[in-house]
Amino acid sequence: MKALRRPPHRKQRRGAALVEAALVLPVFVGVTLGIVEFGRAMMIGQLVTNAAREGARLAIIEGSTNSDVEASVRNFLQQSAGASAANVGITITIAQAAGNPNPGGSLESSHSKDVVTVRVEVPFSSVSFVKGSFLEGKKLVGQSTMLHE
Repeated sequence: MKALRRPPHRKQRRGAALVEAALVLPVFVGVTLGIVEFGRAMMIGQLVTNAAREGARLAIIEGSTNSDVEASVRNFLQQSAGASAANVGITITIAQAAGNPNPGGSLESSHSKDVVTVRVEVPFSSVSFVKGSFLEGKKLVGQSTMLHE
């Protein structure tokens, strides 16, 4: 029985797979991490919008205060997105309805049919998995507007 020999062209290709992997692998890993980061940015963006909506729901209830709404929004984002309370920016604005006295930015003195807007901002760098420069400095913003009850 004759021993099997490798074809001659196989000797010339030794190490080619390793070189190809070394060239392609960094690009593949970079693209994969980019997809994960953009997916995370979209998810956190939805959570920020949900936090603003929850804050607006609380804000339109009679007897709620600005500090109650801010604490609720910060707690929501801390539990759902892992965002530090110090990194969450919350703005509550109240537009008075026709015939109502000016609430002066305080939920305690707002009245029925006043328009309450809760805006929430979180820097993406505080919730990202991978530190990079592409989304560095960008803020994820959510806003919700409702009529005071």
